[in-house]
Amino acid sequence: MSQTTSVEESPEQRVDTEKLIYFFGGGAAEGTARMRDQLGGKGTGLAEMTNAGVPVPPGFTITTEVCRWFLAHDQTPPPGFEAQQKAALDRLEHAMGKTLGHPRDPLLVSVRSGAKFSMPGMMDTILNLGLNDRSVQGLAARTSNPRFAWDCYRRFIQMFGSVVLGLEKSEFERRLEALKARRRARSDADLAAADLEALTLEFKELVRRRTGQEFPQDPLEQLSLARDAVFKSWNNERAKYYRRQNQIPDDLGTAVNVQAMVFGNLGPTSGTGVGFTRNPATGERVFYGEFLTNAQGEDVVAGVRTPRPIDELASEMPDAYRQLRDITARLERHYRDVQDFEFTIQEGTLYLLQTRTGKRTAQAAIRVAVDMVNEGLITGEEAVMRVEPATLDQLLHPRLDPRAKLRVIATGLAASPGAAVGRVVLDADAAAARGRKEKVILVRKETTPDDIHGMDAAQGILTATGGLTSHAAVVARGMGKPCVCGASELQLDERTHRFRAGDATVKEGDWISLDGSTGKVMLGEAPTLPAEVGGEFAVFMEWADAVRRLKVRANADVPRDATQARSFGAEGIGLCRTEHMFFEKSRLPHVVAMILAAPEAKSCEGQFESKRAELEAADPARAGAIRRELAALKKKMAGPLATYRRSLAKLLPLQRSDFKGLFEAMDGYPVTIRTLDPPLHEFLPKREDLMVQVELMRAEWERGKKRKARLRKPAKLAAAERLLQRVEELHEFNPMLGHRGCRLGITYPEITEMQARAIFEAACEVTKRGMSVIPEIMIPLVGHVEELRHQAAVVRRVAEEVMTDQGVRIEYLVGTMIEVPRAAVTAGQVAREAEFFSFGTNDLTQLTFGFSRDDAGKFLPEYVTRKILPSDPFATLDGEGVGGLVEWAIERGREARPGLKVGICGEHGGDPASVEFCHRAGLDYVSCSPYRVPIARLAAAQAALRGRTAGSDQR
Repeated sequence: MSQTTSVEESPEQRVDTEKLIYFFGGGAAEGTARMRDQLGGKGTGLAEMTNAGVPVPPGFTITTEVCRWFLAHDQTPPPGFEAQQKAALDRLEHAMGKTLGHPRDPLLVSVRSGAKFSMPGMMDTILNLGLNDRSVQGLAARTSNPRFAWDCYRRFIQMFGSVVLGLEKSEFERRLEALKARRRARSDADLAAADLEALTLEFKELVRRRTGQEFPQDPLEQLSLARDAVFKSWNNERAKYYRRQNQIPDDLGTAVNVQAMVFGNLGPTSGTGVGFTRNPATGERVFYGEFLTNAQGEDVVAGVRTPRPIDELASEMPDAYRQLRDITARLERHYRDVQDFEFTIQEGTLYLLQTRTGKRTAQAAIRVAVDMVNEGLITGEEAVMRVEPATLDQLLHPRLDPRAKLRVIATGLAASPGAAVGRVVLDADAAAARGRKEKVILVRKETTPDDIHGMDAAQGILTATGGLTSHAAVVARGMGKPCVCGASELQLDERTHRFRAGDATVKEGDWISLDGSTGKVMLGEAPTLPAEVGGEFAVFMEWADAVRRLKVRANADVPRDATQARSFGAEGIGLCRTEHMFFEKSRLPHVVAMILAAPEAKSCEGQFESKRAELEAADPARAGAIRRELAALKKKMAGPLATYRRSLAKLLPLQRSDFKGLFEAMDGYPVTIRTLDPPLHEFLPKREDLMVQVELMRAEWERGKKRKARLRKPAKLAAAERLLQRVEELHEFNPMLGHRGCRLGITYPEITEMQARAIFEAACEVTKRGMSVIPEIMIPLVGHVEELRHQAAVVRRVAEEVMTDQGVRIEYLVGTMIEVPRAAVTAGQVAREAEFFSFGTNDLTQLTFGFSRDDAGKFLPEYVTRKILPSDPFATLDGEGVGGLVEWAIERGREARPGLKVGICGEHGGDPASVEFCHRAGLDYVSCSPYRVPIARLAAAQAALRGRTAGSDQR
């Protein structure tokens, strides 16, 4: 394929064999910054650094096209590839003056993955490739350092054995730990050459026993096997999981980078490290990182040894440190973003092995974005595009209450900020299983890429070893999870499912609390306080608000939530669910009384009207009897009707008070209030619980009657039986499609009337106090325009009565929630009655797909995993199906009513991808939960900027 080949092209297409491998080295690289699709992020970075004169060990990048071909063609490379690889290896050998695996002076290489999008630790790496039983002796003689040679060989067998041959990493680790224990060595660096030679032989024997074959000795065979293993790692479970979590397409494939080894384990003047040009946890403009002397890069990342702060390198190797500071500062200015870099120092000489855009917390991302604008590196609009909207959720999480009196049992490195409180689990699988039901904290000696699913499910991560750039730290920051690393007081015993920290013993299931901002580990369940956001956040959000078109409202049912929403920048309430007010403990008895009285009152009322009509048409002989029947009916319905009306009358001032609070909190902003939506049975006790309760009470009554034959039925039992009878009458086989929403208001218009009266009385009262009130009354579950017409008439009649009585005029709207597909299809008719549309995409998704929201969780994850659906349609709006209905309804609605206000009020309103759809579809606003308002504001801004870019590209 050519350099401009799209990554969306099918791997079945013929691969252009002209260029499948790109060389870098000697101050020049064949690749360029525009080739990220083919060379991946790592390959592109190596090419750019080489072209910029940065000291980079030479090598070559095998393109992602080869990976895609390999995976689609029975794990075989494309035609012509082997010849290109041989030519690239010959060129590398010439550049280094060495031959791969030469018995006297071997060239050794690393084989690393490198996808277009950074996937830290998810795919595989192999170091020191080219060593065998002969070349290890040559390396020892060439360097006069047998310890170094055997250390490289044992590392190579360990990596190759787990990555290529499929042995468990733990099998190698157990043998290494046992050797260290026998030698009383604190770390690998304390082992002697003879120890490492013996360990290498032990590793080789392990390979022979587990595979039935000797460890491969041919360097070219090693290279082919390693390359193919890296290609295959694109589809390992942890990589697939990471891509699902980060919405990375599965069809991109990974590049493979083959690079000459440089060695940080040659002795005290050698070392390796990882760093960031700014603090990835806070965004502070400080040089940030860690290093180890006499070690290889995997030691730092894997957390095998707890590394040292990078500042200490300045005194230990000052020349290399000054060069590193200079180079990384240039890289940051070149890329205009924080750089995450890896380096090795070989006997005092510095080499850069990687640079890429650094993953960071939301707090850091915002501070970096604001600082870089102030430094003149980027524009405000570029800053807005630098922060992932979903990550803002991290800023809004609670923090530990500093007044909490909890025992600190350990202190580690503050690797990722935030508070985490949960039950201890020591295994990633257990964390993934239990994390669905309860809060857990994953505690490990160190994490590995295989732990990704458990890390995702946990509230926070705690490790006994590893540093600020270890796997646990990097992945936790990317996920926005609090993390404490390198808590050396921890002694884990996975066999007994517990750990010790000082004199404290903590068992799996015990509560602990982590402070990822201080590194403290506390025993027990710490209380939390609301999040606080800094001044940079306000500045950043001002830039976002300046470019977005979509308004952002909040779903809020009580004044407390409305006030919180305003503090997060909500521009009104897009959904107030009035039924949530009914569930309050002090109000529920009135609601239950209303429900119990309503059917009998309405039944008698219906019969009374029927008899009255009959009286008007009756002859005089029959009239007397009908009047007596009317009198009896009037007497019969007096009690239930009075109870029904009395209950509504008691609810009226309570609802009015709620609405006053909402109007006051949203002074000058619109408040959309949905009339009662759920079926009435939801306010009553559960049918099954009542049946058990009634049976127990009956049994007790029967036992009492044996002692006293004429014992009357207890009043509590009679009341429970009446309640059960009403619950049985209200029972529905499919309540989501049953007697709810506008259907309830049509059957019981007095409920709609009471709610409308409460809304307008509250609005008039607040208006009289000089505040601006903009009520929008929304009728739910409309499927036919006549349903809306009926309910809108009730609302408008009550509004006129209240405003006339109060002497106040209020501008208001009556609209509907578009959540039934028929309403969307007939939107032109509905819009003649509705003054606004608000798409209830939760129910609209449910009814369009025919999925039950409550039950779809049993199969939707499988649908996503098997790629039947690209994502959960209840989390991200289905643009083709549900979105097609939305676009149809908007178009037809605005044809019937130009300027029709249109919004969305399902949880999709806080999902960044769904917000982008809403922007493109021409909605006026989105509405979401208060804590997702900043996410929606930023997503709307990014959608506007992307739309502007797309428009200029089309022009």
